[in-house]
Parts: sequence; structure tokens; C-alpha cells
Amino acid sequence: MSVLAIDAGTTGVTAVVVTPDGRIQAKGYQEFQQHFPQPGWVEHSAEDIWQATIEATREVLGKVDASELTALGITNQRETIVLWDRETLGSPRRAIVWQDRRTADICDRLRDEGHAERVTQLTGLRLDPYFSGTKLMWLAEHEPHTWALVESGRYAVGTVDSYLIARMTRGTWHVTDVSNACRTLLFDLEAGDWSDELCALFGVPRDALPELVPNWGEVAPTEPSVFLGLSLPIAGIAGDQQSALFGQTCFEEGESKCTYGTGSFILTNTGSSVVRSDAGLLSTAAWRSPDGDMTYALEGAIFVTGSAVQWLRDGLQIVGNAAETAAIAQTVDDSDGVVFVPALTGLGAPHWDPHARGMIIGITRGTTRAHIVRATLEAIAFEVRDVLETLPELTTLRVDGGASANDLLCQMQADQVGRAVERPEIVETTALGAAFLAGLGTGVWGSTDDLRETWALDRRFEPGGDRKALDASYARWSDAVERSKGWASL
Repeated sequence: MSVLAIDAGTTGVTAVVVTPDGRIQAKGYQEFQQHFPQPGWVEHSAEDIWQATIEATREVLGKVDASELTALGITNQRETIVLWDRETLGSPRRAIVWQDRRTADICDRLRDEGHAERVTQLTGLRLDPYFSGTKLMWLAEHEPHTWALVESGRYAVGTVDSYLIARMTRGTWHVTDVSNACRTLLFDLEAGDWSDELCALFGVPRDALPELVPNWGEVAPTEPSVFLGLSLPIAGIAGDQQSALFGQTCFEEGESKCTYGTGSFILTNTGSSVVRSDAGLLSTAAWRSPDGDMTYALEGAIFVTGSAVQWLRDGLQIVGNAAETAAIAQTVDDSDGVVFVPALTGLGAPHWDPHARGMIIGITRGTTRAHIVRATLEAIAFEVRDVLETLPELTTLRVDGGASANDLLCQMQADQVGRAVERPEIVETTALGAAFLAGLGTGVWGSTDDLRETWALDRRFEPGGDRKALDASYARWSDAVERSKGWASL
């Protein structure tokens, strides 16, 4: 009665097997290559994502009895756009990743033409390169030969979940769910369906897009000949952040979580209502039940947090791995005035500046790598505070994702936001949410109440520290953020 879940993230694919009591029984992981063809551009090979999925799944199958698996759940990096041949399933070009900034000028043009307000009204989103619609518009304008095959029906368009399901079913199914669809700029949030008006605005043929299915319930079986001999019902689908909200069992209105991954994402369940924000938060679909009932959320999307630590490792090469950062940062009492604004792919919520770029300021002859590492952890806490400042009703924050294992970061976070931070025993709640959805769709769990019973607290971090000093450091951060804005357009 266990459930297999695939978490196709931005830097790698995780496969987990979750037992009926909500434990992760086994795990597999495979990283894949990141491509940066030009400054601000980020791409992935679709084939690399598929092969990483196969390898991560093969690893986890070596640790469990495959005959006990009853269903498959899929969660994925959102907004990343994949094209593939409906017949061969090969991709004609690399996927354009959610972090990619190449469409900033297209966003400016659409804004100048007066489309911003209507787009926000229909989608709950902003005209920003983050979202999928402008990526497709860029392809049509810059790669017309490829786009012609989209318009002729030869190439399918989808997010990573759609692509993986196509591969797992040998091209039989082309589907997605509302949590992924609502991030494309092509989805009418209140109507709960693709929008002909938006498809026309962005020049995307509606019949190239996937069919919308509920977030849980049996969709399609995997094809054993292409998926490691497995014939499992795909019964749960969700974009990674909505999946983490589900995995944190935030089923009631007002419940919130923050996932520390490549970026950080704060989601608050707003129930059956689309809640609009004037403070830079996004209105988004959380999930849709098999009965058609929609649940919505408010989201603060921060583009670079965990990937800033990855940059310390791979770019600056001043840490060997992410786990070292807490120990290194604790060798100094503070950052000694160093502030790092990790706007490596622009700024997301609540600032929304695609032209912002990363900045480290306050460096002196006395600055060491420990100060820069500590400033990086502080930056993550500051970025989350930027978003939470717009949610004054929040009392407790549930955290998850890889960086939430860092006790120093969790304490910094609690201190900065002045609220308790709760970390569950299982911090891989993105994959857990996909498993919960698939299990709910196949009877492993009978209700969301059953899922709530599986959530267990690991540690609660109470806010502390000198409030005056904390606010002063946050004010210094805010000043640095303003200095980073618009840099790429200078």
C-alpha cells in the first residue's frame, strides 16, 4: 500500500516511497546539468530530466518491494516550458526554466501596450519573465521554424509534469493540473480553465496545451516498457509549491508554509476564494478536487535562496557543500556589515524587478568567507521577511525543503519575522505532498483528516534576539535591495 512520488525539481529529481503512516521509506536522487547560454538565461535538457527521473526511480526501487507500490504522484518545478514531438517524444530544444529572464523586454512591451492590468485580473499573476506565457511568445518570435510545428500540432507544449506523464505513458496522455496551468499566464483563475483571450494575446494555440485533470484521482497508467517495468496509476499531480502546501497539511484557510528550495516560496491557503494582493503577492490555484472544488492560495515567490548557497559552492567555491554553511557562519558573531542581495535572476516578490542583479556590499579588508556565508543565510531570512511583512495575520510559519534542516537559518528566520517557526520531522514535503495526493486518489488515505494525523513536529524555533538590532539589520538589507534594482538595464 505504499506510494511512489517523483519530485522533478530545478536541479535534480527525487524519488521517494511513502508508507501509509506518512514515513519516507526510501529515497533516490539524481542531479542534472544546468545550462546558462547567456547572462540571465537558464535552460534544461528535457532528456536529462527524463533520465534523472529514471535513475532516481531505479535507485529507490532497489530499496523497496515494487509489488507493494499502489500509485504514483508527480510534482515538479513550475513555469518551466517544455516542447516535445508527439510521436517520437524527443524535444526539439532545451526547456526554458522558470528562472530565465530572457523575456523581460517582452514583458515591458506588453506592459507598455496596456495589457498588464487585464493579465493580472484574469490570472492573479504579473507580467514577469518568471511565468510561462512570455517564454512561449519568445519562442514564436525567435524560433519560428520550431514554433510552426507547435502550430501544426506536431509539437506539444507543457510544463515538466506534462512532459514526464507523456514519457511515462509513451505519448498517450497530454495532461496537467490547475496548480501548474495557473502559472502559465494562459489560465483564467476564477473560471478554472484555459483562457481563449490569453491564448490569443500570447499567440499560443489552445490545442497545443494539455488537458486539465484534478489534482488527485487516477489519470493514466504508466507503461512498463518505458518506466522500469512499473504499471502504476498516475493519481496525484501538483506543482512543487502547492504540493508542499499539501504535504504540510495546510488544508484550512489561513494556514501557511515556506519551502526553502532553489528559491523560497511562501503559500497561504485562502480557501475557496481568490484573494487579491496589493503588496506583490500572487493569487494562485492550490488544487482542485475530483468533484471540481477549487482551493486557492496567496503566494510570495522568491527566486534565489538555496541556489545562492549552490552558487557559493559552485561559483565562488568557498563552501564544499550546503551542510557546511551553518558551521562556517557560526564562526563569526555576525556578517560584520556585509549584505548579500542574491538577485542572481532578478527579484521576485514583493519587489518584482527582472532587471535587478546580485550584489555583495559592505566588504572590507577584514571580510572573510565566513562573513559572506553568514550574509547569505541572513539574505534568505530577509527575503522571507520581505514577503511575510505583507501577511500580518500570520502567527506560526511551517518550513520545509533542504535548507530548513539548517538550525541556524531557522532561528535567524524566527528572529527576523518575530514569529515561531515550526519544522516537521519530514522536511521533504514537496515529494510528500505528491504522495499524499496520489494516495488520496487511490484510497491509501481516506481523507485529509487521515493525512493530518501523519504530520509530526521536529522542532519549534521561538523568536528572540535584540529587536532593535534585528530591525536595523533588516533596514540595511532593504537599502541594499533598492541599490540592486534596475542594474541590468543601466
